[in-house]
Amino acid sequence: MASDSRNVSRDDRMEAVASSGRESIELHSIALNPAASEAVALTGIGTVDDISNNQWTDRNVYSSNQSGVQPSASASTSAFSFTRHVASIFSMSSENTSVPSAQENVNGATPLSRSGGSTPFSPERTGRYSLESTSTAKELTDWTVHGSGQRVGYEDLSAIDWIHEYQKERQHEQVYKQRQGILRKLLSIGDSTQLWLVLIATGMSVGVIAAAIDIVSNWLGDIKLGYCSSSFYLSQAFCCWGVDENDVCEDWVSWANALHATGAGGYILSYLFYIIFGVLFGSSASLLVLLFAPYASQSGIPEIKTVLGGFIIRGFMGSWTLLTKALGLCLASGSGLWLGKEGPLVHVACCCANLATRVSSSLRHNEARKREVFSAAAAAGITVAFGAPIGGVVFSLEQVSYYFPDKTMWQSFVCAMVASVSIQLLNPFRTGKLVLFQVVSSRPFHKFELGPFLLLGIMGGIFGGLFIKLNMKIARWRTRSRILGYPLLEVVLLSVVTSILNFPDPFSRLQNNILVFRLFQECNGNPTGLCNAEYFGSTVVLLTLVCIIGFFFTAYTFGTSIPSGVLMPSMAIGACYGRIVGIAMEVWQKNYPDFFLFDSCLPDVPCVTPGVYAIVGAASALGGTTRLTVSLVVIMFELTGALTYVLPIMIAVMVSKLVGDAIERNGIYESWIQFHDYPYLDNREEPIADITVAEIMTRLDELVVLTASEHTMDSLEQILATQNYKGFPVIADGRQAILIGYISRSELRYALQQARAIGLGGNARCYLGGSVPSGDEAAQCVDLRQWVDQTPMTLSHRSSLQLAVSMFQKLGLRYVLLTMRGQLQGLITKKDICAKYTVQ
Repeated sequence: MASDSRNVSRDDRMEAVASSGRESIELHSIALNPAASEAVALTGIGTVDDISNNQWTDRNVYSSNQSGVQPSASASTSAFSFTRHVASIFSMSSENTSVPSAQENVNGATPLSRSGGSTPFSPERTGRYSLESTSTAKELTDWTVHGSGQRVGYEDLSAIDWIHEYQKERQHEQVYKQRQGILRKLLSIGDSTQLWLVLIATGMSVGVIAAAIDIVSNWLGDIKLGYCSSSFYLSQAFCCWGVDENDVCEDWVSWANALHATGAGGYILSYLFYIIFGVLFGSSASLLVLLFAPYASQSGIPEIKTVLGGFIIRGFMGSWTLLTKALGLCLASGSGLWLGKEGPLVHVACCCANLATRVSSSLRHNEARKREVFSAAAAAGITVAFGAPIGGVVFSLEQVSYYFPDKTMWQSFVCAMVASVSIQLLNPFRTGKLVLFQVVSSRPFHKFELGPFLLLGIMGGIFGGLFIKLNMKIARWRTRSRILGYPLLEVVLLSVVTSILNFPDPFSRLQNNILVFRLFQECNGNPTGLCNAEYFGSTVVLLTLVCIIGFFFTAYTFGTSIPSGVLMPSMAIGACYGRIVGIAMEVWQKNYPDFFLFDSCLPDVPCVTPGVYAIVGAASALGGTTRLTVSLVVIMFELTGALTYVLPIMIAVMVSKLVGDAIERNGIYESWIQFHDYPYLDNREEPIADITVAEIMTRLDELVVLTASEHTMDSLEQILATQNYKGFPVIADGRQAILIGYISRSELRYALQQARAIGLGGNARCYLGGSVPSGDEAAQCVDLRQWVDQTPMTLSHRSSLQLAVSMFQKLGLRYVLLTMRGQLQGLITKKDICAKYTVQ
């Protein structure tokens, strides 16, 4: 178990969130003061965007002295120290910048020529800045040299260093503080404006894309039943605009009427068209995902929570994922499968934000600030999904964000507001409302209805707990079943069965958002449809069948290779059983008006409103599934547009969470995070085992450690080729394991590649600590000290697990080195913390 927890290979998603830096709280730390080297530094850093597949290179270059470019007086020391001969060939100019002719790849650096080749260098990536004032020369402290070490781009399925990224941001801000006069103000304004432009662009793009998805998905959902003869591109709602619900719409033509089929033949023909279109749309959505963007499947919220926690999932928020997710959502929603597009819209919003940050130099180079923008984008996603801007901000705070400072609250509010205004101006439903099922109920509730509302909360908790258990069992079965190798066939079969069962029931035949809209409505004296008292018995039976079908098919669909969310199906199921309870209460009150519970009801005035029960039931089901609390109440309040039902919704949500936690501790998103073994450690207070970290750490004899000066390039490359670890502790020597620091696999590999690029042989001795030889002996030495994190987070091996958990939670750490009197004893990672987090 302990040795397994050290295996953090590139394909292992259990890698912990990285965080180590000079400003970390250190109980035991040994930092070296490298001896000054006479050689001029040479540093090359290639960086890779953490989310997309596109690589980018920084624009600072090194030029040769032979070209007439002199090094800056404030040039910083770099990763390699060579002889004066090498220094005469290479020198650094921190003032001259240009775009490199070839991109550098972290996994395979382009060899450097000895006659003036250029190497990408980024002060924003490494934290180096050199400024000259008119009055006095000022040089900002190079905190990466003697502190957390220089960094290259983060690898896929690795983690960011939160402390390093925020320290880099502070260094970035100090650059502008060193400027004088009007130039400083202009630069500061321009730098801060980039963030707000990105947020505005994100909100606008999310609003436009969401409106397009709503229009297209509604049309695809209606085309299964018929088409508009006047304008083929119109959905049934727009085609029959202005026609009363009880009247016949002459412009809308069913497929049976189009083929002049009547009676049983017409029903069968309509049935076949419904199945064919459903299978076509569902299989097309799955095919898009499988061919172009596998990360576009499901809702994406578990991955977003993990990314916001500091993890790198390359390609998850790229342009192909955005395009595939948007098109797949239209097709999947129109297929009739039991899924929703509300959760995936959060993923779409984050993709838009990621693309927008690429145009901002200050954002695309800082992974911590990127995640603040992603948090704001998540709020915009919920805003366009439910028409609830405030609820979206609270949702981002409560559900998806790992780190949510005050400034992110304001940024989320702005982004959500822009998204809300955008979709309001586009008005995709032509109702002036943000969502199709937005309703306003005017009738107040009575005190005796608090009991039924409490019952709905219990039902929501039971539904949510059982739904999560069933969904996880199906997911585990899928990993063992042969169907895993045929994801497209699975979606095709699922579409066939779903269409066959949905069509006979007039309620399940509807799209989920339209079904929820109708269930939320008040009767207002309308004796048709759900309000027809003569058909209450059949209505209850049909709604019960919808609950059963929706429960099982949503549990199976959420996990297939198709864009799918769980929010709207949960609301639809909850609205169904809520409406059933409301109908039962209405019938009871009408048949027994003199019963003592109904003393507050006025004669000849409707006392019970079944639509209110549908709203409360939808909130309870959604709360039982996701375990949302405050944000869910705000969303439902903004959805209904009335303060009247805040108390019933609060009761239902609170009870559903309590009951759901008793059945299944985690919500649906947390369950999928655990299923995928994502390195996510929740900030919630949980019971922690009363043990020491020594009981779960990987001991020194099980670790692969590097000594300060006993390795050559060949030996280090052999370690990289045979070991899968993401990083290696550095000790003084093999006899006394005095801790020096920690070097990441990425930095070590890249540094060795750069040494090879200038012609150093495999026998060249590498120094990760101590003093580097001078004179002729230095010609065959490689100074790797500046790539070493000389201030790693350390802790006594006798410390409690509670302390370690708190450090991982609050600092976003990836690992902690355990020492005793400066000697390395072992190492503990986030994977170990996640494995032993709760008391068994």
